[in-house]
Amino acid sequence: MSDGNIDLTNDLREAAYSVPIEKLDPAQAILFQNDAMWPYFERLRKEDPVHYVEDHEFGPYWSITKYNDIMEVDTNHDVFSSEGGITIAEQTAGEGPLPMFIAMDPPKHDIQRKTVSPAVSPINLALLEPLIRERAGKILDSLPIGKEFDWVDKVSMELTAMTLATLFGMPQEDRRKLTYWSDVVTAAPGQGLIDTIEQKMQIFVEYHAYFTAMWNERVNAEPTGDLISMLAHAEATRNMEPREYFGNVVLLTVGGNDTTRNTITGSVLALNQNPDQYAKLRADPSLIPSMVSETIRWQTPLAHMRRRALRDYELGGKLIKKGDKVVMWYVSGNRDEEVIENPNAYIIDRARPRQHVSFGFGIHRCVGNRLAELQLRIIWEEILKRFPDIKVVSEPKRVFSTFVKGYEKMMVVIPSRL
Repeated sequence: MSDGNIDLTNDLREAAYSVPIEKLDPAQAILFQNDAMWPYFERLRKEDPVHYVEDHEFGPYWSITKYNDIMEVDTNHDVFSSEGGITIAEQTAGEGPLPMFIAMDPPKHDIQRKTVSPAVSPINLALLEPLIRERAGKILDSLPIGKEFDWVDKVSMELTAMTLATLFGMPQEDRRKLTYWSDVVTAAPGQGLIDTIEQKMQIFVEYHAYFTAMWNERVNAEPTGDLISMLAHAEATRNMEPREYFGNVVLLTVGGNDTTRNTITGSVLALNQNPDQYAKLRADPSLIPSMVSETIRWQTPLAHMRRRALRDYELGGKLIKKGDKVVMWYVSGNRDEEVIENPNAYIIDRARPRQHVSFGFGIHRCVGNRLAELQLRIIWEEILKRFPDIKVVSEPKRVFSTFVKGYEKMMVVIPSRL
């Protein structure tokens, strides 16, 4: 099994170092699907941390690969705008990019974010915790012992879909629709899930119709604590355009689903690849919160975020011009040797495990970051009560994407119960 701690084979390294630096383009989904992007980012951090890619299918872009440069871009929303989209890919189908608060600048961003943030407030998370724990326990108790099964499907997708359905106030029997729609949002045509952009748009019509019906239900009822009711009743959002509402639903679906589920899978993989750390965790379950943060750094569930320069700006000795697309590679910033000690190692008791850029920084810092950490903490508290070991039995199948850094499938065996 290839090592997520960057077991760089000579072939991979040679490929990354054989290209002239000005031609180096890390935004290739095939690299991420094969877990082969690491030497590309290593080279860019060393040789050209603020790197211009002139020729790319989605147009030219700046590639920002070092921790402190990423922080500079991410925290400077006056210069680097989120308007129009957050991924390197441009949404050209339909009517162009969907409006959503992560792809907005203040003041509109702040108003819309404030509307939904009570759903993931500390008070609400305390109320959710026993429910998440009960569900996690039931999921784990239903797993087969001594037989291979897909951890992604049986555990990671299940727990996150259940939690997200609760936040949306939708029936639990519909929870896997959220998983499916989330996958469709980030899927590239011809990679297994969808064949064409037209098919994707058709699925979006069904997705939109489902949540429109939910809005109509909530807007005519007394306010409740779910996300749809919050949007339907809040002064700032109750008159939003249907596309804007749908854009925010898409954002909350992908944000609440992909990131946590891929980190749950990533935690099992990382501990398998680092048996000394797994032994350390079993010996001392109080390390779970620290392990969770280290996994979020190590996994980096969203590989990048994109901005656009509102004016000329100098960064790392390079002139980024007004209108230029700027891609912050969180996946690279989290492996920056100058900021994070021994960054390619997975160490669950690091001195500063929360020092990572996986959630972003500044005004767009992930609104659900504490919920993600809560779900990961609970699932591992419940795992350690039940199973002495979870063994990954084959190389996981990774997602074909430069945005979602995740897993389609990962086969495991649980040899025994405690």
